Amino acid sequence: MLAEMPLNELRQARGLSQKMLAEVLHVQQPSIAKLEKRTDMYLSTLRSHIEAMGGQLEVVARFPDGAVRISNFADL
Repeated sequence: MLAEMPLNELRQARGLSQKMLAEVLHVQQPSIAKLEKRTDMYLSTLRSHIEAMGGQLEVVARFPDGAVRISNFADL
């Protein structure tokens, strides 16, 4: 597992083109290109993007004494 990867590289690693992902999300391909360049977005937008690639998004807070999965966003 890779520790860090931008969205466009993750999409490519999953074998998806922007066009393919756009079709799954029912948006136009330029919307995918724009989203992949963003540095700030809603969690719901990121979740949809990850789920369209077949994944599941989890929000985890990491502290020196351990990590905590934030459950508020589980049902978004």
